Amino acid sequence: MGTEKSLLDRELTPQICYDLLPEWKGLEIQIEQLSGGITNKLYRIRSEKGDYTVRIYGDKTDLFINRDYEAHTIREMSKIGVCSNLVKFMPELGVTIVEFIGDSIVLTNQHFLDASLYPEIVEPIRKIHTSGATLKKVFNPLIEVMKMSAILRKLDARYPEFDIDGTIDRLVKLSSIINIPESEYTACHNDLLADNFVLINEDARERYPSAMYIIDWEYAGMAPKYYDIADMFQEILVPREAEKNIVATYCQGDAFERTLFFIDLFKPFPDIYWFLWSLIQLNISKISFDYYTYGKVKYENAINNLAMIREEYGVAV
Repeated sequence: MGTEKSLLDRELTPQICYDLLPEWKGLEIQIEQLSGGITNKLYRIRSEKGDYTVRIYGDKTDLFINRDYEAHTIREMSKIGVCSNLVKFMPELGVTIVEFIGDSIVLTNQHFLDASLYPEIVEPIRKIHTSGATLKKVFNPLIEVMKMSAILRKLDARYPEFDIDGTIDRLVKLSSIINIPESEYTACHNDLLADNFVLINEDARERYPSAMYIIDWEYAGMAPKYYDIADMFQEILVPREAEKNIVATYCQGDAFERTLFFIDLFKPFPDIYWFLWSLIQLNISKISFDYYTYGKVKYENAINNLAMIREEYGVAV
């Protein structure tokens, strides 16, 4: 394959598809760029031999994503039926190909207001957390925030309007209060935004082993299960009553209050993680997206949640 330009800077063509998938050579291929990616470029490619999603890694994403770990996670999670199968892993070209999940819709934040969907939403999350799978990455929320902060410092990008160091100090104190040892971590997705939930259409359910799939496993690893749900809540931003109903569905009558408590305490961590991530992307990404505003909202949400846990639980940091 010609390397004069990386695939990130080129339109995906049938010839590039033939290079990636020699077994498709000579076949008619349909190519469609998918929306929604703010780290990578995504395409759906179809021929008589398959229907796949091609992910072309975003610029410098190796700063915070280990693609070997991601591929291992996809293989492990496909075994338990929560994600599609890995077709090809080509890190040397900056490409991962997985089976496309057709006959489906991608969820939006609005879907998380529909209580009738909660069993389908929660089922794959519970499967992940109870799978017993051991993923290669350990995602300690505090350490990951500190890693992001270090990357931002190395880029020599300064944003004095945000108290980054002071907020991280508060998270250090909060982490010591939460005090969940890494030995209790479970497999987690760590990026459960609505766009990463794929719901199979009712009329196609009998053709699929699961009703709901989860995509995009770049940040997955062994983490506190409460963090995973806190991250989801900070993405979907539903009313408190909806949060409680989702947690109740997840808990199935077991340890609801304790689970909600830890989810609430973890809420500032994903917001600061994605806040720092967005400022890094602002400095390295070639994808057109308003990373600054995205990050600013995350920062403000984290500060608000630090106030919330003080008022709700008396946890002051």
